[in-house]
Formats: sequence, structure tokens, C-alpha cells
Amino acid sequence: MTILPWQTAHWTRLQASRQRGALAHAMLFCGAAGLGKRAFVQRFVHGLLCSEPTDGEPCGQCRGCLLIAAGSHPDLALLSFGLRKDGVQRSEIVVDQIRELSARLAMNSQFGGWQVVIIDPADAMNAAAANALLKTLEEPATQTMLILLADAPWRLPQTIRSRCQRVEFQLPAEAEALAWLQAEGVRHPAEALAAAAGNPGLAKAWAEEGALERRQEVRKDLAALAAGRGQPTDMVKRWLDNEPAQRLWFAAQATADEIRARSTAATGPLASAMDIEALTHWYAAANRTREALRGPLRGDLLLLELLAQWR
Repeated sequence: MTILPWQTAHWTRLQASRQRGALAHAMLFCGAAGLGKRAFVQRFVHGLLCSEPTDGEPCGQCRGCLLIAAGSHPDLALLSFGLRKDGVQRSEIVVDQIRELSARLAMNSQFGGWQVVIIDPADAMNAAAANALLKTLEEPATQTMLILLADAPWRLPQTIRSRCQRVEFQLPAEAEALAWLQAEGVRHPAEALAAAAGNPGLAKAWAEEGALERRQEVRKDLAALAAGRGQPTDMVKRWLDNEPAQRLWFAAQATADEIRARSTAATGPLASAMDIEALTHWYAAANRTREALRGPLRGDLLLLELLAQWR
């Protein structure tokens, strides 16, 4: 694990707080997926529980480091999606899990140092779980640290967010992101970064998994529909079988490019017959559909309704 260029300032501030003995008992690490916040937290926590860290970096050899590597450190716990009684994984973090967490944090550290609990994804807590966590945040035990990880921190109640020190990872400058992608050996870094809306971690992952080709397919599909050549039903099947949420991201992105071109009286890349107002509504509908795919509604019907409106 290495600290990424856009994470350096956060690392420096946290280590300065650690040296002063001023670390917060509750921290919210947030930002878009792909910026490396989970690896950052892992490294930070390892250094915190290491008996001989160097500038916050874990030594990798002490008892604490070896236990962390084995996944059995008694003072470190990860709280995520649990299992229901029927063995199916839950889609949210529930109140019983938070109550067990509170009981654990009430006990003393076995190694005499920090007790750390990581809740990931914290934005998956249901309302009852969030309310139960509030008491723990209001009355933190000595030498306990509660770390919340969230891609969508706005889904957390304000009462939770206000009681945590916020460590938010922002998109780096374009030049910094491109330099990192080039150093990582990513082909077509500028195209990958544009596809990922400036997110270098996402750009690297997408470039490696063939998402750039998928992005071009989406644009060709929308252009074909606009020209009256394509059939929404055919596209629905292909989209649904292969990364539908990502394809909707690319569809919204292509629509935004079309709107920008229209605003300068240029011909858009999709040659849509819709005016700017209709394109703006379709852009919003594409994003709503992407979110709706996470729910119980049938994906094929959602996509068909959306693509049937494109022209």
C-alpha cells in the first residue's frame, strides 16, 4: 500500500494529530469511490496499532502487525453487511450490529492501546442503526476510535456527520491525475480520465476492464437511436447483460456532451433530435434510472422506458 499523490495532505495532517495526541475518536472518511480511501484507512489503522511505527507507517514485523495481517487483531474490528438468519447477506447495517459494537467498545483494549472499529459502508446503516450509533459517538470511551467509510456521506444523518472529523478525498487536479495514470501504465489516460469524470482510480480500473470500449458502444447506440436505426429492446438486453449502471453513467455523460455542443450552436456527438430542455430531462432520467437499478424494480423495464424516450 502506498499513499497516493492526492492523499498526501490528509496523511500529513493525521500524523501530525497523532504525534500531538489529538486524534479524534470518530472520523468520517468519504469521497468518490476510486480515490483509494479504503486502502488509506487500512494503512492509517495499521500504523496506529503497530507498536513501532515510523512516521505513522507500520513496521510489518511486530506482534500487532502480524495479527493484522492474519486478520485476528483483538483491538481491530470491521463492521459491514451481516447475514440474515437464512444466510443471505443483508443490504444494510442493522441496529443489532451497532449494539454489539457498543458492547465491544465498552471493554478495555487487550493490547493497552487503541481500540479501532471500521464501519464500511457507513452510509448503509438503516435509521435504527444510525440512532443507536449516536450514543456511542456522544460518549466515546478512552482510546477508542470509530472510523466511518462512505462513498455517499449525504446518506448519513447530519447528527452522525456532525460528530465525526471529516476526511474528504477530492478529485485531484487533471495534470496530477494524468501523470499518475501515465506512471501506472494506463493506455489512453486522457480518454480514461474523461470517462471517469476526473477520478484517476476509477479511470485506471475502467481502462483495465474494457470500459472505454463500452463507453464507445453506448455512444454508438444512442446515435443509432437518434438516426432511427436502432431498436431500444435490443439495446436493453445488451446493456442489462453487461454493466448496466456503468452504461447509464456513460449515457448521461454523452448527453451532457450533446447539451454542451448545442449551447455553442455546434452539432452534438449523438445528433439527437431533442432540444436542450428535452436533453436535460433525459440526462436527469438516466441518472435516476441508474440509482433505481439498486432497488427492487425490474431493470429491463427501467431501461426500456428510458431508451424509448431517446430520439
